[in-house]
Amino acid sequence: MRVIVSDSSCLIDLRKAALLDAIGGLPYEVVIPDTLFEEELLKFTVAEKSLLLRIGLEKVELPGEGVQRARTLMRHHPGLSIHDCFALALAERTEGSILLAGDGRLRAVADKYKQEVRGVLWILDKMDASATASPARLLGALELFASDPAVFRLPAREVQVRLRRFKAIVDRLGQ
Repeated sequence: MRVIVSDSSCLIDLRKAALLDAIGGLPYEVVIPDTLFEEELLKFTVAEKSLLLRIGLEKVELPGEGVQRARTLMRHHPGLSIHDCFALALAERTEGSILLAGDGRLRAVADKYKQEVRGVLWILDKMDASATASPARLLGALELFASDPAVFRLPAREVQVRLRRFKAIVDRLGQ
């Protein structure tokens, strides 16, 4: 089973869209550096954090050499936060992993180091393919993202393509 190493931004987006539970049924092992879980998910309630752990999200402690790699990444890429660097360092250490990230700078640095990186739209596609969220829920999430200025980083064209697709499915199903 492939591993998804999550940064905090995609989880925050999924929380806004009430889709945290849909991560659990995906055919991936989902992990997050423990420091991100504790320090970056500040607006998450105890119940939301418990849900993530209950559905299989695993908090992973980065070993000493991983922490050193994160610090090196931060020195070479000062636009990244230490938490971004922890996520990338963990992804680099986890063979064949996918870094789930929304931050454009982190995505660019991950690309530079040949680390596979995906975003929240990709995870919505996986939720659709795995049927862990209904087309109506995914449509609602996309409508929220399209209208939320805090999620401006998503490519508008890609959002619109998915909006049309899910709207057609929902209309056809009469949901």
